[in-house]
Amino acid sequence: MGVTSRLTGLLARNKRTVPARPVPGAALAEIEDLYVRLGGREVLAGIDLTARAGEVLALVGPNGAGKSTLLAALAADLPAASGGIRIDGRPVGDWSAPELALRRSVLPQSAALSFPFPVEDVVRMGRAPWAGTPFADSDERVVAEAMAATEVTDFAARPFSALSGGERARVALARVLAQQAPLLLLDEPTAALDLRHQELVLRICRERAAAGDAVVVVLHDLGLAAAYADRAAVLHDGRIATAGPPAEVFDDALLSRVYRQPVEVFAHPRGGAPMVVPVRVAPASRGGADTAAGGAI
Repeated sequence: MGVTSRLTGLLARNKRTVPARPVPGAALAEIEDLYVRLGGREVLAGIDLTARAGEVLALVGPNGAGKSTLLAALAADLPAASGGIRIDGRPVGDWSAPELALRRSVLPQSAALSFPFPVEDVVRMGRAPWAGTPFADSDERVVAEAMAATEVTDFAARPFSALSGGERARVALARVLAQQAPLLLLDEPTAALDLRHQELVLRICRERAAAGDAVVVVLHDLGLAAAYADRAAVLHDGRIATAGPPAEVFDDALLSRVYRQPVEVFAHPRGGAPMVVPVRVAPASRGGADTAAGGAI
């Protein structure tokens, strides 16, 4: 029996069909008129959004705007009150859990494990959807490549529980990369990272998009979103205030209103990517304050 026949038989028994590599620009995730309610409160309202193969889509907005909720709904981890979500052209609820795991991978805000698994074993967990298929033959290579990309190889044997917050975040990302799903959903992957590793993570996002994947990433750093995202969706009070290329939608007035903080947006002198800077009132000098106080006495 040939490899193709064995593969077909194995996947049939496990009720899985391996997704074909997406065509550039293909819609890998589609959200139409999505509403989500949590605890009786409407958290998302009327969301329309598409993630396409070959692009990085950043979800930005202030705390409580609905970014993580939107990502969780897209991952099928939260039910929709109404509206539609499609992954790889089918309603998300039509996919079995094993088939969905072959199509989208999810990085939550925080990674916690109850047992002290070694780092390499944690990364290898990302290969679980491929168990029982000939693609499992690539597990060791894929795990090694994911650890190298996220710079965690040097502590592959250390317990996950012994790592710093930033190290855990990179191991969790390595697990997502090892899963090799064409749709990556990343919730604040840079939150615990230093400057070097923030840039590393966003470069990885760009590399995955260049390889044909769709990357949806929640970011708080508007500078990172402007520098690395093809499109950004600005969320405000559970709705999308605007969406498009950062150079077009990062506007002083809009961002100042959404974040309730005056900001300035200007082009970087090299490259032209938008830079978003809060407007700050310079504090009075200590000498000036002392003088003023002395004069009042």
